[in-house]
Amino acid sequence: MRGIATVPTYVVMQPTTLCNLDCSYCYLPLRRVDRKMSVDVARAVAASVGPWARTGRFSVVWHGGEPLAAGRDHFADLIAPFAEGVEHHVQTNATLIDDAWCEFFAEHRIRVSVSVDGPEPRNGERVTRGSKPAYDRIMRGVEALKRHDIPFSALCVVARPEPGLATELYGYFLELGCDVLGINVEEMEGVNTRANRHPERDVTAFWAELVSAWRRDPRIHLREIEWSLRYAAAVLEGTADDVLPRRLDPIPTVAYDGSVVLLSPELAGFSDPRYGDFSSGNVLTTPLAEILAGAAGTPWIGEFLTGVEACRAQCPYFGFCGGAHAANRYFEHGRFDVTTTDHCRNSKIRLLDGVLDHARDHEPTAV
Repeated sequence: MRGIATVPTYVVMQPTTLCNLDCSYCYLPLRRVDRKMSVDVARAVAASVGPWARTGRFSVVWHGGEPLAAGRDHFADLIAPFAEGVEHHVQTNATLIDDAWCEFFAEHRIRVSVSVDGPEPRNGERVTRGSKPAYDRIMRGVEALKRHDIPFSALCVVARPEPGLATELYGYFLELGCDVLGINVEEMEGVNTRANRHPERDVTAFWAELVSAWRRDPRIHLREIEWSLRYAAAVLEGTADDVLPRRLDPIPTVAYDGSVVLLSPELAGFSDPRYGDFSSGNVLTTPLAEILAGAAGTPWIGEFLTGVEACRAQCPYFGFCGGAHAANRYFEHGRFDVTTTDHCRNSKIRLLDGVLDHARDHEPTAV
């Protein structure tokens, strides 16, 4: 049975619950409320992170709300307790980025990822609290990053895969100038209750088209496609069993109040009569390393691990994805020991099928 590692590769930190946008597909339950993380929480996490960072690469991912809504001074106070070797990443909607923020990113060597869904007409879901389009503000932030020569990644949400969309998006992000691109097919999770089931043919064709666009001009690291190609190569080399880690990365998510949710950041801030608030402890009372060591005692995690083993027994794609994500199981089915979710259909099964379809369509012909 696949267990949970006691040492993570990164930790997710929520500097504030507040977001200045009101995207219709957002899953966060407290984005209208400004609850800031205390420096005491950051100090407690840094104490556990320090030893891990000394033995290898380690990242802290600042993810809100909108992390920049915490303000530069407070953000600096939260970063200060962490050791010099820790990498800091921020996922931002870019609307607050200006020259001062760019100087801050450079000073603290923060890696930036921008959320934007492609050309302006594709960003109709990304609006301000007054329901005004946010695209122009996002672009001002991106231009500030460029002025300061700060490299950035991009994260794009796709609501409805359709013919021609993948080519359009890839061309857009090439022009935008990001160096890494991640594509998320919209998920039903958290407070976003919109169904995300799409025709199998459309989703598979979307991923195949994206591979084609990328192969014509592979200047961007395309997250999902490169994952898939690495797996396909491992299968051909007979090393596919080594692709997935032996133990699950715990992905500790530390909320503004110090509570820790493991495996799925999207569960933070939610509760259920059967499982409680999904947290495994609080760093203000228990060291993070100790929380991870006791992860198996969290009520819902045992049920989730049972579901992972069910995926292993039933699904031919298990070697690629390692089992459906915990949050998707819960928000789609209301429990954790189920197997297939719409998310794994859209973003795992049909992703790999699309990559393989592209490979078959472009297989060299024998002479």
